[in-house]
Amino acid sequence: MGDVVNLNRFRKAKAKAEAEETAAANRARYGKSAVERKREEADDLLKLRRHEGHKLVGTHKDDETT
Repeated sequence: MGDVVNLNRFRKAKAKAEAEETAAANRARYGKSAVERKREEADDLLKLRRHEGHKLVGTHKDDETT
């Protein structure tokens, strides 16, 4: 005869394993630290400033900056 198995414990263990898999996927997708987010934001701002700094103003004949 087989061993007695507590089905409630089995169910909870299965749910916990599934929740851990979901958490691991979310950490991979959304898991950036505050420092990493700030660094990316600063890099993006620097790139935008450099891009804006290289724009030529009023050189195109269709510009209405008179």
